Amino acid sequence: MTSLKDRIVIQQGDLTDMDVDAIVNAANNDLILSAGGAGAIRRKAGEEIQRECDAIGSIPVGYAAITSGGKLKARFVIHAASMELGGVTTAESLRGSTVHALRIASERQLKTIAFPALGTGIARFPVKECAAIMLHEAAQHLQTETSIEKIYFVLFDEEACGVFERAWKRLQSDLKKAQQKKGIAEASSA
Repeated sequence: MTSLKDRIVIQQGDLTDMDVDAIVNAANNDLILSAGGAGAIRRKAGEEIQRECDAIGSIPVGYAAITSGGKLKARFVIHAASMELGGVTTAESLRGSTVHALRIASERQLKTIAFPALGTGIARFPVKECAAIMLHEAAQHLQTETSIEKIYFVLFDEEACGVFERAWKRLQSDLKKAQQKKGIAEASSA
């Protein structure tokens, strides 16, 4: 099995150009693809994705829904609703929508998924906190039984990419320390 550090990839780029099983849309709970990353997905993928979203209707904040990828390279778009239309993202809604997106991908037996920094654009969620939450949930998910082999975090600019890279290094260090501590505890109880 590939190590955890090789299964999470952080890169700068355009999410809509990713050739993966699914990209994740930073959605509002009404699944209206109007501005920001959602608008870019709609423009590039075609109107059929908005029609599919309309057929789904509203979903609870903190949840996710899936549609086809339309004209994108990605086969699917998972719409992670981290906010209400015109609202803001909270840590709880970010955590929930990330977990639900990963669960949907695994239930569909998808192998690759690409996330943006959910909620950091229009919804104004802090990038540093976003990186910590999303990377933690991605690492947690990859330590369970899942079809997902690789999770990409595709950041629009160099600054956000750097924030995610630093957060990922911290998380890897914390996970390593936790493993060592667990090993010491198991050895002393044997």
